[in-house]
Amino acid sequence: MGLTIPFVRQFDFAYGVPDRVSPLITRVIANNPGPFTFTGTGVYIVGDQTVAVIDPGPDDPAHFEALKRALDGRTVSHVLVTHAHMDHSPLAHPLARWAGCEVWASGQAPIATESEVRLEAGDDNLFRPDHALDDGQLLRGDGWTLEAIATSGHTSSHMCYALIEEKALFSGDHVMGWSTTVISPPDGDMQSYLDSLDRVAARGFSTIWPTHGPPITDPQPFLAAYRAHRLDREDQIVAQAKAGRGLIRDMVPEIYAAVDSRLWPAACHSVLAHTIRLVAIGRLACDGAPGINTVFRPA
Repeated sequence: MGLTIPFVRQFDFAYGVPDRVSPLITRVIANNPGPFTFTGTGVYIVGDQTVAVIDPGPDDPAHFEALKRALDGRTVSHVLVTHAHMDHSPLAHPLARWAGCEVWASGQAPIATESEVRLEAGDDNLFRPDHALDDGQLLRGDGWTLEAIATSGHTSSHMCYALIEEKALFSGDHVMGWSTTVISPPDGDMQSYLDSLDRVAARGFSTIWPTHGPPITDPQPFLAAYRAHRLDREDQIVAQAKAGRGLIRDMVPEIYAAVDSRLWPAACHSVLAHTIRLVAIGRLACDGAPGINTVFRPA
């Protein structure tokens, strides 16, 4: 997940209790709250009798039992995953085996991030789907249609899923209801993220359902603020370089002074993603390839 930004609202929920949030959507929240998961992983059940499950979450016995109760009497036809992180994908295959169906996600393998900093709930490097989805591919069930939308940036293999009947988007960690998302190179890429964000905005969705946090019921101003926040962060980074703070570890305490310092190591990764983009577009310069220990200067 990411670092909290001002346009956040709270929402009511109970762990493990199915909540019918729209005519076609039921949400079950896993009891795995934390600094990167907010209240926990929101698992979405799409449909009525024959359903798809999106981002089943952590392989936790109590959470698995809660999902089984929520799915009692229903047929699960598809298990879908937005990306391979430990708070999203580990329960996918156990749930699919229990339900007698298969797992669908991007077929692109995640790029391992080598870091002493533990980000998010960790990479699920062993995850592989049974079926690799193509951008724009449609999956259909009883009264619902889901479209896979490739949205690289948070990870190279991130997929969002559009629910055509409700003009809604299940956004995984691409867009969250409580914070920005961490972009951690090399699997994360800031330019790809901004491009994907523009692609989502252009679709004009009525509602965005993130895996973490409340629904976004007025997406256009939210997405505009999301993008503006990223570009403002880049202005701050350039200003730090102009002030002589060229190392990321020196920039972060200044830029994120109001943020819990326990999140600064994660912030370093997103700042690195920004500096890579800023070098590419000619706003920063450095010797060699951009990295955590690179000294950046104004271009």
